[in-house]
Amino acid sequence: MQRYSFAKRWRLHVPIAPIVLLALSPIVVLIALATQEPLEFGSRNWRILGNTVGLTALTVLGAVAIGAPLAFATTCLKLRRAGLVLAMLVFPLAVPSYIGAFAYFAATGPGGEIETLFGIAPPEVRGLFGTAWVMTLYTFPFVVLSVRASLLRLDAGLVESGRTLGLTPLGTLSHVIFPRIRGGIASGALLVALYTLSDFATPAILGFDTFTRAIYVEYNAFGLSRAAWLSLQLLLLVLVVLTFESRAKTVRENPGRTLRWNPLPATKFCIFISTTLIWISSVGLPFVLFFVWIKREGVRSFEPSILLHSVVPAGLAAFCAVIVALPLAQAASYGGRTENWMLRLTSFGFGIPGIVMGTALVYVGLHLPWMYQTTAMLVLGYVLRFLPLATGSLREGLDRLENSLSAAARSLGASPFETFRRVKLPLIMPAALSGAALIFLEAMRELPLTLLLRPTGMETLTTRLWQVYEAGYFGDAAIPGLLLIFTSFIAMLLFIRTERLLRLAPEAET
Repeated sequence: MQRYSFAKRWRLHVPIAPIVLLALSPIVVLIALATQEPLEFGSRNWRILGNTVGLTALTVLGAVAIGAPLAFATTCLKLRRAGLVLAMLVFPLAVPSYIGAFAYFAATGPGGEIETLFGIAPPEVRGLFGTAWVMTLYTFPFVVLSVRASLLRLDAGLVESGRTLGLTPLGTLSHVIFPRIRGGIASGALLVALYTLSDFATPAILGFDTFTRAIYVEYNAFGLSRAAWLSLQLLLLVLVVLTFESRAKTVRENPGRTLRWNPLPATKFCIFISTTLIWISSVGLPFVLFFVWIKREGVRSFEPSILLHSVVPAGLAAFCAVIVALPLAQAASYGGRTENWMLRLTSFGFGIPGIVMGTALVYVGLHLPWMYQTTAMLVLGYVLRFLPLATGSLREGLDRLENSLSAAARSLGASPFETFRRVKLPLIMPAALSGAALIFLEAMRELPLTLLLRPTGMETLTTRLWQVYEAGYFGDAAIPGLLLIFTSFIAMLLFIRTERLLRLAPEAET
């Protein structure tokens, strides 16, 4: 870490301070809005709190129960085409959970598409358990990836030593493996909890009353103060999850052989069946329904401008967020405790659910008529919400730079700007593209923020899906749903590609 003089540190803080204040402004607005009238924590609040906590707990339990064993299977067992199995398990991340909720809403129950096609009416997927099931299908990959990362760091020699000392396979799992992957399980579980708390559309479509749905109802009833009060309660739950997430630790192992076991044929069969059923439930059902609707009703009702209205704001948000994140990442990379705290304050925006961020910015827009319901306000909401994604990627890229390269450029007479443009910028470009791809992906999928902040009359892929759900014309959801999945998949491929380039880049000097 470089050490700066007081004057240089002060110059470093000048571009960061406005960003920090802007990132914290939604919380300040919510507090001011919630205190405009006397509010109390009544029976409805207790019911919504219980529903939200219950849904989060069930989703976390389901995601861990599915994700942890499958992570072990794809990492530590010798399987044919293990890469294909892993890809099938991770693909649900490219499908927004509300698309799955929409598919289950349309397919199950009396009169659903499954009964229309096959003559059998499965039970309705609704309420607490139905919503938790759908949320689990689209969040368990978080657990798979985090537990897999912990297992790849596990030294197989420790497991072999335990077996040599007489531990049974179950004893080895509980005394050797589990203590070293519980940090990965905790990290994945907390990501699932954060996602569940922030999700608006999935509980709303499946008829389950949580904080996000209640906030939207209050907003539509012009109860901004009540919506702000509910938003602050939800933020407290999010803050609890973020606190636990910051304390989640993973055991670091010295590099060694990755654990590899030969599974029994019955185990291989169970893994194959489980992966296939999960993939059909999470990805296959929406795809089948969309193609059935296209065959039945065609594509005449879809306007190409809807795709443009989705791509342009998301692309602008990705570009602006990378530009804004650059001074933050620079300060965090070279600064000290103050800079790290400023970075954490700006990172809190990612924990703010979209419905909460939208409520605060709507109130701001009402006092700034030139910004209200404009594309600029929508892009601002995306930037504030997803800024930490760009900051994290850029910081990782800056940490990998060799300080000697910048020093050599400065010694040859290059100005600070020229050094950045000709030396640093080309080297951190993969990190910038990685952050931009993540933000583009999230902005394309973001529903509640888009519903609240979009210009009047502007439709995006997400808002089109929501309108189709409210109107009951399910066939019109096919093209927007497929395009949303396709663009999410492309953005995810770009992110994986740039992350691979980033890992291949030379490490920074220590």
